[in-house]
Amino acid sequence: MASLRLLLAKPWIWSFIGALLVWLATIAFTGGYGGGGMITAALSLAVFTVIVGVGQMFVITLGPGNVDLSLPANIGLASAVAMKVMDGSDAMIAVGLLAALACGMAIGAANYLLIWALRIPPIIATLSASFIIQSIDISYGRGLQIKPPPGFADFTNWQILGIPVLAILTVLFTIGAAIALQRMIYGRSVLAIGQNIRAAWLAGVNVGRIRFLTYTLSGALGGLDGALLAGYFRGANVDIGNEYLLASIAVVVIGGTSVAGGKANVPGVWGAALFLVLLLTMLNTFGVSAGVRLLLTGLIIVGVITAAGGQKALR
Repeated sequence: MASLRLLLAKPWIWSFIGALLVWLATIAFTGGYGGGGMITAALSLAVFTVIVGVGQMFVITLGPGNVDLSLPANIGLASAVAMKVMDGSDAMIAVGLLAALACGMAIGAANYLLIWALRIPPIIATLSASFIIQSIDISYGRGLQIKPPPGFADFTNWQILGIPVLAILTVLFTIGAAIALQRMIYGRSVLAIGQNIRAAWLAGVNVGRIRFLTYTLSGALGGLDGALLAGYFRGANVDIGNEYLLASIAVVVIGGTSVAGGKANVPGVWGAALFLVLLLTMLNTFGVSAGVRLLLTGLIIVGVITAAGGQKALR
């Protein structure tokens, strides 16, 4: 009983509970039909939110005001870059992925340079950068008809016993991110900056370098996500990353990361991503209209965050 109370006191557990309840509600509505397929589909789609969510989590953990609003434009441009470099050839998959990563890293680095050089809030700098990136993407990728290499498209949809391979690899990646956050100097420095930037600086943390690396990491993950999305959906698109702006922030908050900084939670990103995907699936299954769907999504998200916050306050 004590262990159950201890588990429920963890903010991130509520995202998994929310995902489970949504899944059960959908199964009950369909009479038990398609439960396994729903989990497989949820894992396939949640992967893309988790990847950018982890990058966003590191940025938000830096403290109040830190957020990367350039992710959708970053994803769109990187998807076009990856497809153009790969040019439908399996032999160019690795080069295309590296190009997408490099594109994302360049965007992330440019974001921080804007923040540092112009001394403007990150929310303004990354939003401004997103308009520039989107303009480049429109001129570079608009009307791009290049399909992903067959091997790459197959890989992004490959499953083992109903479990997407991308989901397995992303779980390994998130385990690495959790270890980096809690055990490595870089991760501990991110947490220290988020808790008190001046204290971190006085303790010898190179604040500028850590913030630069964090924004670059977020950009790199956005670039990788763009390439993977292009493979999964069989092509690049200027608007392919649009839904990941609010989603990347929502999974961070729902997953138990503090928006005040200094406290991050990697497992919660997975729970929140699954919750959001399953919630959308449930509302679509119920035949809810788009407007009501948005309203209910917002209310349910607020409920989950409130439940997590209430438990946190009891500790």
